[in-house]
Amino acid sequence: MSAPENRISPVAPLAPAGRLVLAATPMGQAGDASARLCSALRTADVVAAEDTRRARNLASALDVQITGRIVSYYDHVETARARQLVEAVAEGSTVLLITDAGMPSVSDPGYTVVRACVDAGLPVTCLPGPSAVTTALALSALPAERFCFDGFAPRKPGARRTWLAELIAQPRTTVFFESPHRLADTLDCAAEVLGPDRRAAVCRELTKTHEEVRRGTLAELARWAADGVRGEITVVIEGAPAGSGEPDVPTLAGRAEELAAAGMRLKDACAQVCTGLGVSRREVYQAVLDRRG
Repeated sequence: MSAPENRISPVAPLAPAGRLVLAATPMGQAGDASARLCSALRTADVVAAEDTRRARNLASALDVQITGRIVSYYDHVETARARQLVEAVAEGSTVLLITDAGMPSVSDPGYTVVRACVDAGLPVTCLPGPSAVTTALALSALPAERFCFDGFAPRKPGARRTWLAELIAQPRTTVFFESPHRLADTLDCAAEVLGPDRRAAVCRELTKTHEEVRRGTLAELARWAADGVRGEITVVIEGAPAGSGEPDVPTLAGRAEELAAAGMRLKDACAQVCTGLGVSRREVYQAVLDRRG
């Protein structure tokens, strides 16, 4: 008699799988909400919101009644709440995820539950809409064919300088968020690291009553911000000038010193600034030593 095959029988789901719906919400004007967002707010079984009070205020402004259960989903409860939302989707519920403004997961809560649903083989979809990243990019009057988004600028001065040093030879336009309280320091440091003439734009309170877009060089914008700025800030900085070519060894040595001054080991800094450039790390390292005399 042959031995029984070692098989694991598939377990039937308790209910048809629901889905997770990510939805972009208005940045300031309720009228920017899509018809699909309004419908989703009405019909979702669960509305997971970064701020439940704001979610209710948005629904009221849109003349929409939320009939499903409203739960909070913000940074400090994200991991624990994600498990509950995945279970709800697995049991057949439609879970709508929204943040205070813009697209979930883009410098806002969302990634954890999206990853968990994908790992569990559960459906995830998205209702597109407002985004401060692309709105600021379009308004900046800077090249937008290729760009990168860097989230929030580092808070600590050393980490901020290291991050800016990485943008010296970056050919793509860079978009990032910044606190109004740190904006002046960040722009001042950017002018020093990237050069005072690098063009940029500061977009403040996008789509809101006091929307303002300031365009100019980093030096000009740093002087403007020194007087104090309020509101939600998105910054756009142009990439390295086209045709500038690969940096020479002295330039790379200076950049490596910037990274080393921010706390990175000199050898690691030299390796980082040479990445993808075909320049010898040892040559840059020796140039730094020569500069130091």
